[in-house]
Amino acid sequence: MKGHFFHKKDLEKILDNAINKTLGDVDVNDVFNKTITNPKITGIAGDVIEQSVLGFPADSYQRPDLNVDGVDVELKTTGIRLSKKGKGKYEAKEPMTITAVSPQKITKEEFENSKFWHKLERLLLVYYHYSSAKTVKAKDYADFYIRGYEFYEFNEIDKARLKNDWELVRDFIREIQNIYDEPESQYARISSELRSKLAYIDIAPKWPNKPRFRLKRQVVTEIVQNYFGRKLEKLPEDYTNFNDIDNKCHNIMMSDENKTVKELIIKYKINVKNIENVSKSINEAIIVKMFGGQAKKMSKIELFNKFGLIGKSITITSKGNRTEDIKLFTIDFEEWLDKDIKFKESKIYDYFANHQFLCMIFEEPSPDAPLCDNVFLGFKRFSFSDEFIQKEVKKIWKKVREIVWENKLKETICLDKDGKPQINKKTKTIKTSINFPKSKNNIIFLRGSGNDSRDKATEINGIRMYRHNVWIKGSYIVEELNKIKLL
Repeated sequence: MKGHFFHKKDLEKILDNAINKTLGDVDVNDVFNKTITNPKITGIAGDVIEQSVLGFPADSYQRPDLNVDGVDVELKTTGIRLSKKGKGKYEAKEPMTITAVSPQKITKEEFENSKFWHKLERLLLVYYHYSSAKTVKAKDYADFYIRGYEFYEFNEIDKARLKNDWELVRDFIREIQNIYDEPESQYARISSELRSKLAYIDIAPKWPNKPRFRLKRQVVTEIVQNYFGRKLEKLPEDYTNFNDIDNKCHNIMMSDENKTVKELIIKYKINVKNIENVSKSINEAIIVKMFGGQAKKMSKIELFNKFGLIGKSITITSKGNRTEDIKLFTIDFEEWLDKDIKFKESKIYDYFANHQFLCMIFEEPSPDAPLCDNVFLGFKRFSFSDEFIQKEVKKIWKKVREIVWENKLKETICLDKDGKPQINKKTKTIKTSINFPKSKNNIIFLRGSGNDSRDKATEINGIRMYRHNVWIKGSYIVEELNKIKLL
């Protein structure tokens, strides 16, 4: 069965006419009426595009939605948000659902003729701006503007990465079916055991709920940002999977092991003002140079963004101990405190579940040695387990929400050893503390930061405070890394 037929030029005229109009403006067939009796209905934006903009009825066939000049095209109506990391930059609101993971069917498929690739081979992406930090009811989607559309096809390297991911899932299911008399009892492992190996896709929800293939949010974000004009640097070499990256890290280690930061700066011709007095950020610039890139940050490199790889330099003492805790990301309290959002939909879950650390390991020769004397040991790649996310990350997420919602948020004056208020020497203001989870009792904790004690840009429950970041104990990371061999 073919999808709904359109000539491409006619489709472009229809969609051009919809850009910069709200979903409510274009809803000529009153699709939003069903939100009156079903205020939490999902997929309303896609229904409006299909039924009111393109004018075809809803269906549930497992084939691409459209036939454009004789070619199958899958329609995806995709929510985008303004990124907190840059003015005017959009990011994907959520992962993109592709198709069901069908254990009985996938084992008989090859990638090229799979339902998965048939859905992804040619896409029509329609972008609408989800202009709310919090979850809204279905009827409120009527206020969201359509911001663009594109016919999208993955390039050959992206296709190879998708193929590798899909085959990992298929082969894992084949193995389960060959080993176990009751394979269904093992299908829940698909999501958890493959998560650290899959570059572009994830599997959600977890079995026995019917799982689906999804493009990870960071992959969709790269597609979105490329459409809206943000171009990231491409590395000179291609990498199909994490094993390729691991092999590159191993080759770098064989070449650069035991070199000091100073020696690496010289080898890779990195411009610094004073090589004897460099900041910790130099380590990220070194990683990029090792991979053949020119940017100073891994976040400027397309590969690392799409694979969800975050660079972290870990400095250990000569005895293998930690040197400091690690800052992860700034909290968006509007999203964090949204009462309608579920943990698995939150940004903190996405960060820990769909990103990995590429750890550049250094050893300091002595506690007083300058950073430029630290010695490079190699790389380790680290991902967080499902157990850690559910136990430690979710605990902090719930605790912060509970503190705020139950009016337990407090600001207290910091006292010195004599019981007197501590005074900030620069601003002469009294130092205070917020009763968010601290490092003393938690692996994951919150810590505020600002330019000085007057830089309190956040206000919650009438209390002004610094921007807060999520941190993780350096001792935990070092302990976990000690269990992993260098790449």
